[in-house]
Amino acid sequence: MKNLGLLPKLIIGIVLGIVIGSTKIEFLTRLLVTFSGIFGNFLGYVIPLLIIGFVAPGIAELGGKAGRLLGITAGIAYLSTVLAGILAFLAASIILPAIITAGGETAAEGLIANPYFEIQMPAIMGVMTALVTAFLLGLGMAAIKGDTMLRFMQEFQKIIQKVIEAIIIPLLPIHIAGIFARMAYSGEVIETLAVFGRVFVLVIAVHIVYIIIQYLVAGSITGINPFRGIKNMLPAYFTAIGTQSSAATIPVTVRSTLNNNVSDEVAEFAIPLCATIHLAGSTITLTTCAIAVMALEGLNLGFGEVFPFILMLGVTMVAAPGVPGGAIMAALGLLETMLGFTDGQLALMMALYIAQDSFGTAANVTGDGAIALIVNKFARS
Repeated sequence: MKNLGLLPKLIIGIVLGIVIGSTKIEFLTRLLVTFSGIFGNFLGYVIPLLIIGFVAPGIAELGGKAGRLLGITAGIAYLSTVLAGILAFLAASIILPAIITAGGETAAEGLIANPYFEIQMPAIMGVMTALVTAFLLGLGMAAIKGDTMLRFMQEFQKIIQKVIEAIIIPLLPIHIAGIFARMAYSGEVIETLAVFGRVFVLVIAVHIVYIIIQYLVAGSITGINPFRGIKNMLPAYFTAIGTQSSAATIPVTVRSTLNNNVSDEVAEFAIPLCATIHLAGSTITLTTCAIAVMALEGLNLGFGEVFPFILMLGVTMVAAPGVPGGAIMAALGLLETMLGFTDGQLALMMALYIAQDSFGTAANVTGDGAIALIVNKFARS
């Protein structure tokens, strides 16, 4: 099991959960549901710490870098992330209502598996308080050039990343198994699995469309053939599918970007920076999956609700942990506070997101190459 990737473990967890819940094994179902409840509470405790641990040093490190190109690159990356979220919202709002039917009636008629007991773990602060604290600390460290505080926050970041890598990610498949066991026990799992497949196809399609749009824009600004630009970035795209990490793909992304005649200086500056601040593919996935999960409950999210969520995503995922599923971990707090997600809905979001995490990462790094092209044009002017 240790040699399996996160996605295979997640699939095993889903299958085991469905089998246990469908066979109405009450003892095992309630045991899994109990674990899921405890794990969900622990996750709620960790989320504010994760936000502070990753957003604060990320902002401080960005603020510590001077130069005109930093502002240009960060501005383009943020704009690209927001536009990706808007495109995802439009596509999801048009397509998902036609392919998703709310499963509330089935759930209401089924059995309910209650946990044996609960362990409350109140967070030390709310998510919005954590965001404000992270911004305050990050901007403050950048302003006073506080090396001592920055080193402390970087070590704190390593602690939180260790928690994610050693506790949250390994136990996540069991948590997902508990969620699906509960759904199978109550009879609502069939519709959920059908939605998974439809949403997966939609997300990949929107990724591809947005990559093409990015290179059409970059081509119109720089004069490069957009499809040749995409072709040169394919090694980075497929490498990211394997690594599931923008950071781990940086060497290949830089090499692919150089093939598009971007200067060494710009490629070596823009690509590592965009690996931490440009998450267009992840934003497409998160936005689409959020709308899908709410649609399962018979709820429709309007643009007025989703747009502030998209704007905050672009900032919150700065320096998201370089582990599979890092973006969804950083976004959990926003899903809970801004969109009103419950623990069960958060678990579904994690399952949906991680199932295609590699494709979201591939879209992220391919888009980084388009931004590098545009920045290269500004650098030469």
